[in-house]
Amino acid sequence: MADEPREELGGKTPLAYAKTPMLDELAVKSEIGMAKTIPDGMKPGSDTANLAVMGYDPKRYYTGRSPLEALSIGVQMRDTDVAIRCNLVTVSDDDLPYAEKTIIDHSSDEISTEDADVLLKAVKEAFEDETYQFYTGTSYRHLLIWNCGRVVELTPPHDVLERVIGEYLPEEEGLRRMMEKSYEVLNHHPLNEERAKKGLHKANSIWFWGAGTKPCVTSFCEKTGLTGTMISAVDLLKGIAVGAGMETAQVPGANGGLHTNYEGKAQAALKAMLEGGSDFAYIHLEGPDEMGHQGKCDDKVLSIEYLDSRIVKPVCEGLRAAGEDFRLLVMPDHPTPVRLRTHTDAPVPYMLYDSRKNLGNGLLYNEEDAPKSGIMIEEGYTLMDRLLER
Repeated sequence: MADEPREELGGKTPLAYAKTPMLDELAVKSEIGMAKTIPDGMKPGSDTANLAVMGYDPKRYYTGRSPLEALSIGVQMRDTDVAIRCNLVTVSDDDLPYAEKTIIDHSSDEISTEDADVLLKAVKEAFEDETYQFYTGTSYRHLLIWNCGRVVELTPPHDVLERVIGEYLPEEEGLRRMMEKSYEVLNHHPLNEERAKKGLHKANSIWFWGAGTKPCVTSFCEKTGLTGTMISAVDLLKGIAVGAGMETAQVPGANGGLHTNYEGKAQAALKAMLEGGSDFAYIHLEGPDEMGHQGKCDDKVLSIEYLDSRIVKPVCEGLRAAGEDFRLLVMPDHPTPVRLRTHTDAPVPYMLYDSRKNLGNGLLYNEEDAPKSGIMIEEGYTLMDRLLER
């Protein structure tokens, strides 16, 4: 959600420009500040950042992104396994050699899980053996398990949008060969031809990144003394929750895009806390990040307005109606500026609300006001302790 001032928004960031009456109401009584979620020397990924937001020091707990996604999918990794994210991406449909193609879209127009599963079956038929096993995840996000593999340096596709891909391909021959051959398998697949007729991007290549080994995350309950539920459409987040021994809510229609089931996520959180025995709910919304990656400023603003009206407002109203005191933390995991279309490691603004007392310092919740508070949480993973103070 965090971003930079935009000329088309009158010099405001998407968060500052968006109409967010509920966040504005809460901000008046909230602690507003900045937090550093990406430790020095670590890449600004959703994996490291969300571990930090959940209260886990990334330097201690991070073993790679894909192993966390494997937990969500239900893959039992062996100690010798390496997990690798397998995106279905769109590369340029031309006669150039694979290494000279350009990556157009890291999400293949946010391909549905149903379509992706069809294409991933073609990938499995072409490449799967005792060394490499593929697993369907959600939308464009899938998984490769490399038996007796090794953690190799791989570039995220959203970091090289609109660039020629040759210099970003894996040095490891087996992975590179599968990526190159996948274009031949997928580009003229009947499903992709149908997508093209509908004006959708073809999911015409696989892209490997995010390699890592079997994770070990301390139980959230043991760590905090509280029970928790994760509400997210993204396997990474659900995987962190599984590793932490939290419940994971399944919300129909939650897809990690702009048009997700916002109301379903809000109701899942309320049900978990008011009926399911959870002390804590983590509601993750992927839309602002996806709109940043796609370079869609207006849609990023819209996703933030949806966060305000369709997530924050019904959750607060539901807890108030139930007569519950509560504390609420609103923050991005990392910035995804529309200008850059990828993540940065800049600090992010946070808002901490307590229904029992006024923590306000006269500031609104955005990137311009938050630094004025003088509050900077240098170790972002400690912010969870601040939220969970009795």
